[in-house]
Amino acid sequence: MKTPGLRLATAGAAAAALFVLTACGSSSSSSSSSAAAGDTASSGAGSAAASPAGGGKTELSLLVDNGDATVKTANAEIAAFQKANPDITVKLNTRPGGGDGDNLVKTKLSTGTMEDVFWYNSGSLLQALKPEQTLVDLTGDATVANVDPSFFPVVTVNGKVFGAPFGTLMGGGILYNKDVYAKLNLTVPKTWAEFEANSEKIKAAGITPVLGTFKDTWTTQLFVLGDYHNVAAANSGFATDYTGNKAKYASSAPALRGFQKTAEPSAKGWLNKGAGSTTLSQGLPQLVAGKVAQYPILSVVATNLPPDQANKLGFFGIPGDDAGKAGATVWSPGGQYIPKSGKNIDAAKKFVAFVASAAGCDVANTVSPPTGPYLIKGYKLPDNVLQVAKDLQAYVDANATTPALEFLSPVKGPALEQITTAVESGQTQAKDGASQYDADVTKQAKQLGLPGW
Repeated sequence: MKTPGLRLATAGAAAAALFVLTACGSSSSSSSSSAAAGDTASSGAGSAAASPAGGGKTELSLLVDNGDATVKTANAEIAAFQKANPDITVKLNTRPGGGDGDNLVKTKLSTGTMEDVFWYNSGSLLQALKPEQTLVDLTGDATVANVDPSFFPVVTVNGKVFGAPFGTLMGGGILYNKDVYAKLNLTVPKTWAEFEANSEKIKAAGITPVLGTFKDTWTTQLFVLGDYHNVAAANSGFATDYTGNKAKYASSAPALRGFQKTAEPSAKGWLNKGAGSTTLSQGLPQLVAGKVAQYPILSVVATNLPPDQANKLGFFGIPGDDAGKAGATVWSPGGQYIPKSGKNIDAAKKFVAFVASAAGCDVANTVSPPTGPYLIKGYKLPDNVLQVAKDLQAYVDANATTPALEFLSPVKGPALEQITTAVESGQTQAKDGASQYDADVTKQAKQLGLPGW
């Protein structure tokens, strides 16, 4: 399926509802809404001009996708901002999600009719907006003073920062049953060798080490996509080389490791019986019950469980081969952007800065509990958040996260989930799967017209 910055799986997965980026936004479909909850606003095609409102107030306009979670959070942010800034009013307009929404954003920017602020994807999709021509450069600006620097790479083009975050991030790694780990005196692995040792001890105890939910084919991608932190740790220039057709999965040892890790559970007898016919919704209860100990997946899926069950689970990043570089791959929050065509850029900056602040995060938390960390300096999650969010926060605090490759490169083939399903089920060898994926992305890169392909 596709959500803000998340091209991890295809639309139609039963787990679609899990991947709403809660707190400050998401990408889906609903109807237009206004600054006051329950009111009706003009459609996303409305005028973008900021203008003096009644009583000499300045009026800003905000464009967001029309998902229910996004609209509710945007309304809450607007209400709090207007209370703190009584001289500014903010009108909320909405747009469709998906390709229609992408096209509308591009059209508004190209015609100079974009709202004063808009929420949109971070990562490689930002480059398609030609930000150097259309967006306000926020590099070193006070607007992003509170933003954790780990967010900047996904809103940076040619060294210039164009956005501030809204929402929380997700981790791609391993959910594990804490009771099983405690019972067997296991510690969170920092290397793949330690993960292998843990898995063998779990197997020896009569517990299934690794959960496979191949019926939902997108879930088989995590050992590859979630391993990107380790790829970047070994080769910091991989994303650039990959985008320029100078690096391949099959011929790059660090990148190939993800496919090798995908193949290992089947080869070593770690997988649950019937993994090929198991769905995510069927597998999660097995993980909670301790029938299975570890699950390569996005951290956010834990929010589909009741809190008492979800807190039986912890999270750690896909282990690499160097304990000193242990970390986690993350799917970054969306971005807030200001078009150059805006009529009141200073007021727009004040709104963006408010959302990307501790106060803005507090407001978002009143709408829905955070499912992961905010990338706001010094912001502490509430004590009652899920354990997986706390575990992910620890990686952020340790500066041990890396954005998923899809945030850094537009090159991603559509057949990855079919390839990884074949690899994880033992039908395809790891090296063959990597080669197949290299061929898949080549076709995609040529369709995109990328140089070097």
